[in-house]
Amino acid sequence: MLYNEPHPLEVRVLTRRFGLPNSQSIDTYLATDGYVGFRKALEMPPERIIEEVKISNLRGRGGAGFPAGLKWSFVPRESPKPKYVVVNADEGEPGTCKDRVLMENDPHQLLEGMLIAARAVGAETGYIYIRGEYRYIIEILDRAIEEAYARGYLGRNILGTGMNFDVYTHTGAGSYECGEESALLESLEGKRGQPRIRPPFPAVSGAFGCPTVLNNVETFCAVPAILRDGGAAFAALGTPRNGGTRLFALSGHVNRPGVYELPMGFNLLRMIEEVGGGIRGGRKLKAVIPGGTSCPILKAEECDVAMDFDSVAKAGSMLGSGGVIVMDETTDMVKVAVRVMRFYQHESCGWCVPCREGTIWLRKILERLDAGRGQPSDIDLVAEISRNMLGRTFCPLGDAAAMPTISYVQKFREEFEARLPKKVAVETPLVVV
Repeated sequence: MLYNEPHPLEVRVLTRRFGLPNSQSIDTYLATDGYVGFRKALEMPPERIIEEVKISNLRGRGGAGFPAGLKWSFVPRESPKPKYVVVNADEGEPGTCKDRVLMENDPHQLLEGMLIAARAVGAETGYIYIRGEYRYIIEILDRAIEEAYARGYLGRNILGTGMNFDVYTHTGAGSYECGEESALLESLEGKRGQPRIRPPFPAVSGAFGCPTVLNNVETFCAVPAILRDGGAAFAALGTPRNGGTRLFALSGHVNRPGVYELPMGFNLLRMIEEVGGGIRGGRKLKAVIPGGTSCPILKAEECDVAMDFDSVAKAGSMLGSGGVIVMDETTDMVKVAVRVMRFYQHESCGWCVPCREGTIWLRKILERLDAGRGQPSDIDLVAEISRNMLGRTFCPLGDAAAMPTISYVQKFREEFEARLPKKVAVETPLVVV
């Protein structure tokens, strides 16, 4: 199982069982307050569960940061259709691996979060949509699901309360696009993983055209602690409007990379220096991608920022999925831009023209610049194409490709200009008549 040694600055709420013997088993889970939050939820009216999640200031940990309790409240209570709980475990954002460790080390925490959500909205079926590369984690989840059925926490008439809830794992095929919630639902239904036109949103018309609660793994894993200890206690761990803790996947040029659970609002420079052990090799900090490669980059002088959704947005980037990628002074930003664009061009589903064509053009131009064959106009052309992609696609993948590219060109333009071919002056020979 993958986990790093606890750091003194961590506040372990979601990761409190990491490192325990047999942390995947239901016996370990039950011995450490497992399913206590769900038992409390069974004694509460559904509206009160949703209110407690609202009080917690839990915001979606998948990237957008939408308030989870508010999202759950959009599910129509009196709908005649069946309702679903769907987990987005298709963790594909480069630089992000925190959902992986949650499922790997504590799968019952995820199941308990799903059960509480099901109780809150009246759902009887849940799906964990997980990326195909996580095959061994699917096996971990399936064992946990079997244990939960055997102990009466899943199935018919759960704990004698009359509640019914069944859970299934469903594997994707490694498509980054299926991390977008509507494309995920299309794939779940057996169709091509392309985004839907919205509205309607999944809360009203989600899985199989029915009301659906859809959140990512970390969001659901936070819910048991909220019900167990109270929404106010969870909110107090973070900053205003940004409750609780956050799992940050710290990687790049740091001495101690790893997944760390820190309070929302933890300072980014402190994270790099005190948690990550500083820059590798004693070099200087150059830049940080604060939330996965879809987020605009921050220069070193912009990194004295609280790591919560609002503060990072104010700094000109996004908290995103929590993938903190640290770059030292030796990093070539042109090559970073090329590598990132190759990923987004490859992962575009091809439905939207601005994304399908724009990512191809951007990749080709960036590769040309990197090879030293660019023209001065290419630099502005990269920025122009990127701006024309913003807000013009059915899903955020186009924005995810465009926003960081704009930031690379704006903040490190001199590196792009340095790649332009050097003009060689040719003197006209003197002709003597």
